[in-house]
Amino acid sequence: MKHAISSSLPELSAEDQGLFRKAWETARSHLGNDFTFYLPGMIRYGRERGRYPAISITGNRCDLMCEHCKGRLLAPMIPVSEPAELVEGSKKLAGLGALGLLLSGGSDPQGKMPWPGFYDAIRRVKEETGLFLSAHVGFPDRVTASRLHQAGVKQALIDVMGDEETASQVYHLQALEQVHESLESISGSGLQLAPHLVAGLFYGKIKGEYRALEVLSRYNLSALVIVVLTPMKGTAMAEASPPSPLEVARLIARARILMPRLPISLGCERPRNRQGFLMEKLAIMAGATRMAIWSEEAIEEAQRLGLKPRFQPTCCSVEFTEAFSLHR
Repeated sequence: MKHAISSSLPELSAEDQGLFRKAWETARSHLGNDFTFYLPGMIRYGRERGRYPAISITGNRCDLMCEHCKGRLLAPMIPVSEPAELVEGSKKLAGLGALGLLLSGGSDPQGKMPWPGFYDAIRRVKEETGLFLSAHVGFPDRVTASRLHQAGVKQALIDVMGDEETASQVYHLQALEQVHESLESISGSGLQLAPHLVAGLFYGKIKGEYRALEVLSRYNLSALVIVVLTPMKGTAMAEASPPSPLEVARLIARARILMPRLPISLGCERPRNRQGFLMEKLAIMAGATRMAIWSEEAIEEAQRLGLKPRFQPTCCSVEFTEAFSLHR
């Protein structure tokens, strides 16, 4: 690893150094030296702005009410409640320069989203705007996943966990098997599968995450996004401590070694403080190839390690393309 340990990083054990070196070499061997930084949603960073708005098809409503979120992650999204509203809103966003849309929303108590009422509207959005469509799909069955693909959705984002306790106590699902069934449904639908793994989802503890990686390694993924528990006011985890940067980096490194050719991203939900900057640097060392909402420190670290930064104003699950790229 070229000049891997800088003075701004903690002293690493021999075991961690070996792990990160192996992950780094694996990433370079299979994926080269490009590193993509993403600006999702309509987030502003300096003079740049994301061009990938998020829309909630349930407004601010969520009946599943997971313990880490309680529906609060829907608040920044553009709310719609009717299919016609989705079509007209999407046209306006396309006219303002959006490159794509993230379709999302709250789930019912069984983890399902009201997609059936929106299939025709999604088809119209795709046909009339040409936008790249991804969807945070909840936990769909096979018919739902196939209908979303037929309507024009390209990519499915799904939250994954690796143990029964997290599935039931945090996500309020009947069983972890529901997650596995949804992975199978998406995998057989034609949708790109881009799972999101929340590090520290069980009240800040690393619990089933490594088991989840083993399960995901059996699928043909288009990307893996690793996000980090962000304690939110008004939730049961408001006082929880997120996993340390080192714990997150170890998880990324294991994912890289397990899935050598897979694009792996440090996603947008993560601490935004000094620990967050350290997490970004360690993630780069640990074999990540993408990062959402960059810092200048992360860009400098990537360059110092010999990587070639490139930039795209979309969700970090979306493959880099020159047509979408930012030139800084």
